[in-house]
Amino acid sequence: MSTPTISTHRPSLPDGAMVLPPTLQLQALLTIIRDEKTQRTSDRIIRLLVEEGLNHLPVVPKTVKTPVGADYEGVSFQGRICGVSIMRAGLRDCCRSATEQPPYLQILIQRDEETVQPKLFYAKLPDDISERYVLLLDPMLATGGSCMKAIEVLLSHGVKEERIIFLNLIAAPEGIHNVCSKFPKLRLITAWVDQGLDNHSYIIPGLGDFGDRYFL
Repeated sequence: MSTPTISTHRPSLPDGAMVLPPTLQLQALLTIIRDEKTQRTSDRIIRLLVEEGLNHLPVVPKTVKTPVGADYEGVSFQGRICGVSIMRAGLRDCCRSATEQPPYLQILIQRDEETVQPKLFYAKLPDDISERYVLLLDPMLATGGSCMKAIEVLLSHGVKEERIIFLNLIAAPEGIHNVCSKFPKLRLITAWVDQGLDNHSYIIPGLGDFGDRYFL
């Protein structure tokens, strides 16, 4: 039996963007969720993304007392955190289980059928969001329209661009470059970069409509 090899799929990315290490575990999970017969098995990958996102938050030194009476010199997150999911994404419950510290809030963005542009329909954000670091969550990054609209909403509420970390399951190169070109100060983290977009702006090979499949 031949031994599987780890993919060397490492696309050229703009500054501020990164891809999770292409481990065999990640490739196996991606293979499962891409299968047309699969339903709701992406939680593990999303958890990996959230954990990586937390690695990019600033920390400050913190000393605590352990149960045996010794001091431990560790770190603590600098500032408060919140997660914002672009609704239709199906990420909220999973991310809440990944870490209990940040609250998870929602932005509803849908395409306007007349203008074919992303339109904000609903936003639930805390009053102090301008003082927080934000994990922005959306599973599929195609052209980047919905993501960029959500970032504009956050900026309009006073969030600093450099305090936004965009977490994404599968991305097209076009979407990555669009987002990073418009918002060069944010951090973009994706699990995988696919080949690109077809004539209908669908990600290829992709995995279909994430929201429909996740909630089946």
